[in-house]
Amino acid sequence: MLCHFSFKNFKSYKSETEFDLQAAAIPEYEDTLLKGSNSASDILPVSVIYGPNGGGKTNLLQALACLISNIVRPVAELEKNRESMIFQHSVTCQPFLLDETSKSEPTEFQIYFRRSGNEYRYYLSILSGEIVSECLYWKSVGGRRTGTVFEREGAEITLGASIKKSGINKLVNPKMPYLSFLAINYDLTVIADVMRWFESCIIQSYAVPEIDRRILIVDEENTKSRIIHALNDLDIDISDYRYNEEEHQLYIRRIVDGNPYELPFSVESDGTRKLLAALPIILFSLQEGRLLIIDELDAKLHPKLLRYIIRLFKNTEVNKKGAQLIFTSHDLTTMKNTVFRRDEIWFAALGSEHDSSIYSLYDIRDENDKHVNSTAAFDKQYLEGRYGADPYLQNMLGGDWK
Repeated sequence: MLCHFSFKNFKSYKSETEFDLQAAAIPEYEDTLLKGSNSASDILPVSVIYGPNGGGKTNLLQALACLISNIVRPVAELEKNRESMIFQHSVTCQPFLLDETSKSEPTEFQIYFRRSGNEYRYYLSILSGEIVSECLYWKSVGGRRTGTVFEREGAEITLGASIKKSGINKLVNPKMPYLSFLAINYDLTVIADVMRWFESCIIQSYAVPEIDRRILIVDEENTKSRIIHALNDLDIDISDYRYNEEEHQLYIRRIVDGNPYELPFSVESDGTRKLLAALPIILFSLQEGRLLIIDELDAKLHPKLLRYIIRLFKNTEVNKKGAQLIFTSHDLTTMKNTVFRRDEIWFAALGSEHDSSIYSLYDIRDENDKHVNSTAAFDKQYLEGRYGADPYLQNMLGGDWK
């Protein structure tokens, strides 16, 4: 489970930026949280990022994808990955370019996550494609003592007690993360555990049109039945699907007046194609307890369908393995207290120096230092510009518009 992610000097983000998935001490929807053990904090199953075009929503997800892909790519390219199914794409590490100093400074990432009863903290600093510094620490979930796995400053590498063994090479290509190097060359329990988490992260961007045409075909009957059942729940009335190897074409079957009919996937509506592409990945992440990162999840989806997907992750009877969903959205019909907790809603906004920042709805306070009320009309107040990440409707319609 992802607990906390921070980064600095990446694309439109100049200053250090923190994205926290640890649940605040607020009462709403406590039964949906991923429960921490041993007095550890509870974790949010869902986080959504809103904001105007160009505000930094996509770049926030790309920062997370950049870190993950930098770790996983060299391992997967050499087929040394632990997870058999990896759904990711590479993101280039680019600094903030609208500042003469930032151009020549490294991009920094730090991430906290939990796996197998342990909490890991990983830090990576990159400049012009080379690793400036890197470190990995661990502790038991809820524990106080932190152990060092390794620390790296330039070419100098120090090994912690958990992997301090004779014969471990400390000479590594300056462009390769040492975490990836260890995963490729050694069978170390702590490294394998960390790598499995990074490899399990799923990254999808529906801002890229061809993603809608990439379908995960599942022939295993139980899983296939779950996909068809979920589609039927969403008023997509299909009875079966099959993939024709010779034609490289997916066919969707429906029963009309007792007769079976098949249509090629290509003639289905945009919304149906989007669901058929997204739903197998969503159910797969729930089944395995994976982190799912999706840019523009709401694109081409009816708000009812978007709510259905959100509720899958917030339903502990469905989400039994601690899967998480992080996505960007413009759909204000789901920005409601009947869908989200206040700490699950985030905003990305561009500052006066053209640099992005993020903050959660729970972080916002009024002139009396009070939080936004949990019963407030979030969507209405957002459109009124009360939350700062103003979708500029007022500017478009005139300053006197109410």
